[in-house]
Amino acid sequence: MTDRTGSTPVGLLAHGVGGREDLPLSLPQLVVAAALTLVITFVALGVLWRSPRLDRDGHVGQPVPRRLAAFLDAPAFRWALRGLGLLAGAYLCLALLGGPDDEDNPTAGVLYVLVWIGLVPLSLVFGPVWRAVSPLRSLYLVLAAAAGRNPDQGLRPLPSGLGVWPAAFGLVAFVWLELVAPGRATLPVINAWLAGYALVMLVGAVRYGVGWFDRADPFQVHSALVGRMAPVGRRDDGVLVWRNPLDGMATLRPEPGLVAVVVVLLGSTMYDSLSTAPAWQRFTQENGLPAVVTGSLGMAGVLALVAVAYHLAVRAAATLGRDGQVAPGRVGGELAHSIVPIAVGYLLAHYYSLLVVEGQRTFALLSDPLGTGANWLGTADWRPLTGLVTPDTVAALQITLILIGHLLGTVLAHDRSLYLFPRTRAVTGQLPMLVLMVGYTVAGLLLLYAG
Repeated sequence: MTDRTGSTPVGLLAHGVGGREDLPLSLPQLVVAAALTLVITFVALGVLWRSPRLDRDGHVGQPVPRRLAAFLDAPAFRWALRGLGLLAGAYLCLALLGGPDDEDNPTAGVLYVLVWIGLVPLSLVFGPVWRAVSPLRSLYLVLAAAAGRNPDQGLRPLPSGLGVWPAAFGLVAFVWLELVAPGRATLPVINAWLAGYALVMLVGAVRYGVGWFDRADPFQVHSALVGRMAPVGRRDDGVLVWRNPLDGMATLRPEPGLVAVVVVLLGSTMYDSLSTAPAWQRFTQENGLPAVVTGSLGMAGVLALVAVAYHLAVRAAATLGRDGQVAPGRVGGELAHSIVPIAVGYLLAHYYSLLVVEGQRTFALLSDPLGTGANWLGTADWRPLTGLVTPDTVAALQITLILIGHLLGTVLAHDRSLYLFPRTRAVTGQLPMLVLMVGYTVAGLLLLYAG
């Protein structure tokens, strides 16, 4: 089934164009090569990287030119970004409330492709962009200004120990909507989810202040995590600097809910790969349970496996690193940053073709949000360019992104282990994390290509 652009609708497009036949090596050879690459990297780091080198405290970085920093920090520029976000949100509401409930409506593409997936490359380049353009955050700031209220102060202070647990639950709710919910591309379902999301965000902001978005908005927390690997960021003194992306990620501090967030980011993408495998689809059709029940249990099972594997690895690392003197909970929080590049690499590898093809299709559909045949943005006749999603290109890119993500994770875990553990035990303490990363790598490659 195709629409007027000649493209396949969002719900029917396979995320990965590449397949087993497109690999430069056979799948077993690729898995072995990837595992050996991580092992060799681990050994090299143990020999050559013997003391912490990354900027854990946020002190390093080359300041950006003063004029650029003044422009980026100017209130006028910040409000211009907020205005663009509000305008985009209002424009999307036209499609949400008045557009056709079919594949010609751009809403599903905007939510699942442009926002959810598109946030990753944008945040990698520019930093935490959702914080700057979030329509709901901007709406709250406008309402607070109109009411003469300090947006930082709510009716009550944020609860101590809250961390990013609200965002973790929000991420679970979103990936369940994206991957499991019946009718997830239909307007009633999307509208219901977005209404609940808006209600939670705005009521929470009134109650706790604008800081609620930093703790509860799943898109903002997602963007902020990825944005730590951007080449531009802020030192702890607030100065905008050019920096090593690994230094940016190394400044991530443990907080309640952080491990849950990274587990959901990685595990949800793994479940998405599993759900497209023929064996899983046959099981879903033949087990006698409603598809939503099977999907919910399957997603929960994959998230649980990812979480259990991580907690077992950090518990073993704590034991080997300091004879059990370091609490596994602390080690888990300290090493959570090493999973972020793995999740990012896997997400980009899995969704690359979807972002390229459906992203273009969504831009075309945005020119006619009400389905009346209009061409408001001049893009209605756009035909997606598919030269960047050939099977060979996608397969090679997927391999590269997964390996880079795991290699960066290995470096981050190694540097943090040198901080956590005595030097005589630092390498030994990393062995469980190496096993974990090899396991994640093998699972990721098998899920992407074995189906």
